[in-house]
Amino acid sequence: MSGPTGAPPREPFHAAVTGVGLVTAAGVGVARTWEVLHAARGTAAVDHPDLAGLPVDFACSVPDFDPGALIERKQQWRLDRSSQLVLVAAHEALADSGLDRDAWDATRVGVVLGNGIGGAATWEKQHTVLLERGPRRVSPLLVPMLSPNMCAGYVSMMCGARGPSFVTATACASGTTATGVARELLRSGLCDVVVTGGTEAPLVPSLVTGFSQMGALAARREDLAATSRPFDADRGGFVPAEGAGVLVLERPEHARARGAHVRAMVSGYGASADAHHATAPDPDGVGAELALRAALTDAGVGADAVDHVNAHGTATRLNDATEARMIHRVLGERPAVTSVKGVVGHSLAAAGAIEAVVTALTVESGHIPPTANLESLDPELEVDMVHKAGRRTPVEVAVSNSFGFGGQNAVLVLTRA
Repeated sequence: MSGPTGAPPREPFHAAVTGVGLVTAAGVGVARTWEVLHAARGTAAVDHPDLAGLPVDFACSVPDFDPGALIERKQQWRLDRSSQLVLVAAHEALADSGLDRDAWDATRVGVVLGNGIGGAATWEKQHTVLLERGPRRVSPLLVPMLSPNMCAGYVSMMCGARGPSFVTATACASGTTATGVARELLRSGLCDVVVTGGTEAPLVPSLVTGFSQMGALAARREDLAATSRPFDADRGGFVPAEGAGVLVLERPEHARARGAHVRAMVSGYGASADAHHATAPDPDGVGAELALRAALTDAGVGADAVDHVNAHGTATRLNDATEARMIHRVLGERPAVTSVKGVVGHSLAAAGAIEAVVTALTVESGHIPPTANLESLDPELEVDMVHKAGRRTPVEVAVSNSFGFGGQNAVLVLTRA
C-alpha cells in the first residue's frame, strides 16, 4: 500500500533524540524555557532598541544573552546574532547528549539547520555603513556573516563534524524540515549522528516593518505579555521573536552502543506544498493534511494513536483556523493540542526546531505545557486545547506541525523511547 502522496511505504525508522538545547525569549537553556512555558508567561516586550519608532516596536527577544562564556570575544564580532544563538544552543545539546567529540568518527557526524533569512541584521547595518560612510568602511566579513549556510558551517567548526553540513530554507517550516532531513541522513546510513534544528534573528527594522505592513503582526499594546494569543477568539497576529533550538539525533544502534539517554524518538516526517498562495495558507488545509498523513504513514502509526499535537499556532486568524480544522479532520478531538508561541513568540525558521525540542520533552515527561494567553477558545475551532494550566498525561505519540510562506508544510512524529 502506498502512502498519502503516492510514495511506496518504507520500513519505520526511529531516530534517537539524545541531546537538546534551547535559546528562546523565555531564557537561555532548556530548563529555563521549560519552566517559563509551564508557567505560561508571555515574553513580548518593548526591549529591542532597533525597533524603536516602528509601527510595531515590541518583540520576543532573548533576555540577557551573552555568548561570551562559549564564544571568544574576538570571534563574537565575526558572527551574526543568528549564528551566536545557535552555537549556544548546539553547545547545550551536545553536552546533554554526552557524546565524546574526541572519540566519534567525525566523518559520520552531520549538521542540518533551518534558517530563513541569514544574517539580516548584519546586512541591514552594513548597508547603512555603505550609504553613510562609503564602501571602504563596509566589513570584509559581510558575506560570511549574512550567508544563511554559515550557521551550519559554524556549528560544524565548533564540534568538528566533517559529515554533510547544510541549511534548509522553507520559511517558518525550516527547523522542522531540517530535523526531518537530518533523520533521513541517519536512515540512509550516511551519518551516525546529526546535529539539527534551526535559528533565526529576525528582529530587524526592515523585516519587522514588512511583516507589519502585510498585517501579520499583533498590534494590541494593552498588555504586551498577553499579546500573542494562539487559537484565542481575540487573536490578532503573531509577535516576532528570535531564538534557536537544537537536537542531537543518532541512529538507534549508535545511541544504544554507548548507553545514551534517549529522550524521545523522531519516528516520522512528512512534507508538502500548498501550491496555493505566497503568504496565505490553503483555506482547506489540503497541503497541511498531506504532510500530516505522510508523517503518520512514515512513522507507521494511525491517526487514532496520536496523543498530543504541538501546533504551529501562530495566533494569526487564518493559520489557527486552518490548522485547527485540519487537526480535527485528521485526528479528531482526541489529541491534546498546545502552542508555545503564546510564550516565546514566532521565531520563523527557528520555531519548528524549538517546538521539536519541546515536543521531545513532552513525550519524555508526559507533561504538556499550556497555551499561554488563551482566554476564550475560538468557538469555531473543535480541538482539545491545553490552556490555563499544563496537563499531565502519558504521551506515546506526538505530532509537531510547521507551516511557512510559499505553502511550505512540514510535520514530525515523535514517539516515546
